Amino acid sequence: MNAILTAEEILTSYKTQFQKGLEETRLETFTTGIKKTEIRHLWIRITKEIFKDCIRHLFTFTPEPHFTVASGYDLGETIELVYHFSLFQGHREQEISINFIVPLQKSDPSLETITDLFPGALISEQEKQEMLGVTIIGIPVNTRVFISDDFPKDVYPWRRDETGPQRHIRNLHEVKKP
Repeated sequence: MNAILTAEEILTSYKTQFQKGLEETRLETFTTGIKKTEIRHLWIRITKEIFKDCIRHLFTFTPEPHFTVASGYDLGETIELVYHFSLFQGHREQEISINFIVPLQKSDPSLETITDLFPGALISEQEKQEMLGVTIIGIPVNTRVFISDDFPKDVYPWRRDETGPQRHIRNLHEVKKP
């Protein structure tokens, strides 16, 4: 079994291993509950070129890192995907949340899949394709899950630009009563 590292040691490992492509790091600590349990969150902004290697690097800390979910946001010029993981699950007060933020240019909103490392990431990656219009390269099942097949292919519900759902939304408050 690997030794349980601290959040600071993990952050140092990433800074050493990925000197190019690591754009920003942040460590947050919160306490929760009656016992004031400490929760540590690492946030690491990376380029998409080192994304897959950063995810593989999780396995150097533990043989079983846990993929939690991927989230995503349209920030105007870019789309950000955030892949959330936890390390050292089951080790009370030693679990660490580690989150990789990957900005994608709207001119090329693509990213390599991690389903070969974390099969459970499939539905989360499918969701990002449907809702944000990103392309997940190498995704093993490229079908819609949350949106019906008759929904327009060029409309993405989480986008805030011209590909967003605005033209399909009916503003009921603007409809005059007969």
